[in-house]
Amino acid sequence: MPPFTTPELDPTPLFDMVRGNYMTELLASGLELGLFDALAGGPVPEDALREKLGLAPRPWAVLSTAMRALRLIEGAPGLPQAITPMGRFLLPGGSHEIRGYVGLTSALPGVKAMIDLLRADKPVSNRPDEGKAFIFREGMESAMESGDSARRLTMALAGRAFICAPVLAEVLPLDGIGHLVDLGGGTGVYGMALAQRNPGLRVTNLDRPEVLKVASGILAEHGPADRVAMVAGDLFGEYPSCDAVLLSNVLHDWNEETCLDILRRCHKAVRPGGRLFIHDVYLNDALDGPLEVALYSAALFSLTEGRAYSAGEYRGMLSATGFTPARTIAPTRVHCGALAALRA
Repeated sequence: MPPFTTPELDPTPLFDMVRGNYMTELLASGLELGLFDALAGGPVPEDALREKLGLAPRPWAVLSTAMRALRLIEGAPGLPQAITPMGRFLLPGGSHEIRGYVGLTSALPGVKAMIDLLRADKPVSNRPDEGKAFIFREGMESAMESGDSARRLTMALAGRAFICAPVLAEVLPLDGIGHLVDLGGGTGVYGMALAQRNPGLRVTNLDRPEVLKVASGILAEHGPADRVAMVAGDLFGEYPSCDAVLLSNVLHDWNEETCLDILRRCHKAVRPGGRLFIHDVYLNDALDGPLEVALYSAALFSLTEGRAYSAGEYRGMLSATGFTPARTIAPTRVHCGALAALRA
């Protein structure tokens, strides 16, 4: 079976190009929602600023992180926020203001849609009248339950998995791990790469039935079929008992409350002394960048119930659910990295 390899040329800039539209949409949305006007008189406590804009915590986190990353506002999370010298170009009345120029984009469909999303705090696809959701939750009409759409979405994410998985297999500490559950594993590429790299490892790829049909085809080509099992399930049921769980680009699809629920289920499944691995993108703990991840956070916010989180936020969730997180993150590709945690 052919081993997984990562390309010599880093394709991350292509991913960033795909997400670049969110820079315009968030900038224009901030202007239309009155963010800069609200800060014209000086710093404003963050909660008061969020309430003035009429935003719930999740959309505020997405918008404010992007505005900090663009160096238009500044202020640590939870503290007063202030407009920056660059942000002052977006205030009315100055001889050099470009508010009107930026405002020309407010009529763009993407900007109007982003403003609606920020105000609703719910992805369009999750609304009853808007069709299938990108994610699966019991009682929700999900694209992951339909053969054609499940295949299309699963294969759309396969490219990133093929790029990141070989590097993840190199950096993940799996000594003493006999059985790993790749939770919400999708294509199964991450688990397959780990099994290829670690001959004594058994992997369970747990996902929805239609998704597993796609993964089974990849397994037949790449293997090792004798050590990777396809098991139907979902994030809100019971997980198989195991030595370790991998959550690769999973938690960012969910809000903090749901992330904690998933991690509690993981704690129940992992044996004492076992491990949990979060492979994901990470915002700075100050929630002021990196810009590329802040824009990806907007994409996640638009399509799912989640957003990008910082390493500090993930460590807080892990500690709250009985895990001891590592101090370092091992980078892989496409802005991703692996955070390991020990199950107490």
